[in-house]
Amino acid sequence: QVQLVESGGGLVQPGESLRLSCAASGIIFSMRSMSWYRQAPGKERVLVTSITGSGRTTYDDSVKGRFTISRDNAEKAVYLQMNSLKPEDTGIYYCNAGALWYSGRYYSDSWGQGTQVTVSS
Repeated sequence: QVQLVESGGGLVQPGESLRLSCAASGIIFSMRSMSWYRQAPGKERVLVTSITGSGRTTYDDSVKGRFTISRDNAEKAVYLQMNSLKPEDTGIYYCNAGALWYSGRYYSDSWGQGTQVTVSS
């Protein structure tokens, strides 16, 4: 059974930092692209950042230079270090494991339950 569990969210003031974690189980982790999405109140879920199995990263322009995604394939975990947080970073952050074709079998993408991040003074 696939399971993604996020942690590390909370309430912080502008300019502060948070580190989110996503622990995966029940999936072929090392070959999957992993991503963090954000859903702000009343808005659609949007892609914030992704990392491939080999460690190549991409970021939304709004977080470049402030957020860093990383992964530990041995621990089956992905992390999001968020620095210089802004009120517009507020939302529920979801971990996503990308779809995968492997050994003739298709594995659909998977989502965690999300963790709330609130940036407010």
